[in-house]
Amino acid sequence: MSDIAPAPVLNHYDVEVEAPDISTYRDGNRDIPYFTTFESGRAGPKVLVTALVHGNELCGAIALDHLFRNDIRPRAGTLTLGFCNVAANAQFRPDYPAFSRFVDEDFNRIWDVGVLESDTQSIERDRAREIHPIVDETDFLLDIHSMQNATEPLVLAGRHRKGRLLAERVGAPGLIVLDAGHASGRRMRDYDFFDDPEDPRSALLVECGQHWSRSAANVAVDVTYRFLRAMGMIDDDTMEQHVTAPATAAQTVIEITDVITVTSDYFHFHEEYIGMEIIPRAGTEIGRDGDISIRTPHDNCVLIMPSRRLSRGLTAVRLGRFVE
Repeated sequence: MSDIAPAPVLNHYDVEVEAPDISTYRDGNRDIPYFTTFESGRAGPKVLVTALVHGNELCGAIALDHLFRNDIRPRAGTLTLGFCNVAANAQFRPDYPAFSRFVDEDFNRIWDVGVLESDTQSIERDRAREIHPIVDETDFLLDIHSMQNATEPLVLAGRHRKGRLLAERVGAPGLIVLDAGHASGRRMRDYDFFDDPEDPRSALLVECGQHWSRSAANVAVDVTYRFLRAMGMIDDDTMEQHVTAPATAAQTVIEITDVITVTSDYFHFHEEYIGMEIIPRAGTEIGRDGDISIRTPHDNCVLIMPSRRLSRGLTAVRLGRFVE
């Protein structure tokens, strides 16, 4: 189990949405609580859409609840809907919404085959092992998340071309980020075959906006329906009934060149960065990690998801550049 505890994070944002009651979905039909699979009876991909990998990120639960309430069923292949870290979500408090990200450790840093096959235990590892067989059977994954700050929605597509192509098929959100993940552990998006450039199976992690904003919930619903349309699970008419935003004219792609991981107990940024700031000149100091100067590695460096959780071993910020 990880010994890294999250640093206290004050909430600067109002909680604009209400967490849906997911208890009705507990039994599912997979003998794994909160996972439900719908079979079309026709050939097609095995698609998995997940929410609540972090228990305080409500937009994914809202999107899955929307699919259930509207009786969305796949036209081809199989569609599985799953609520992941339900133990953390059960602790969600609107007066302290950052509290329930996880119970023992970050559920989205343990998706390494060796970790899952080990005998180490935590609430999150036990739950990951429970749903591991469903992930193993998946061809395409959409993992729905949200962010600390109110910045532009983005999709994390991994480090290989297949992820970018999948994000472009979906067509939203407008920003595609190509990255390899975190030093502190593997995300579900990066699990095994999803991170193999020769394997056709692929995954996206969508960051829909600020955790508790109405706009993030709207983006989560919109992107989920667009993803299902790209997978051939629903038709255009069904998608258009439920999406509220116009299609993105052209997506922008950013490649992560550097991941800054906190190495001391004294990390700080020089400004209150929230994300998508563009630093014009290479070598600009944006913060310090103890005695280490944190500088931009190239001109027009884009700051992606700078964190307010600046504990040792965690990602402070990702640095990227625009690519064609």
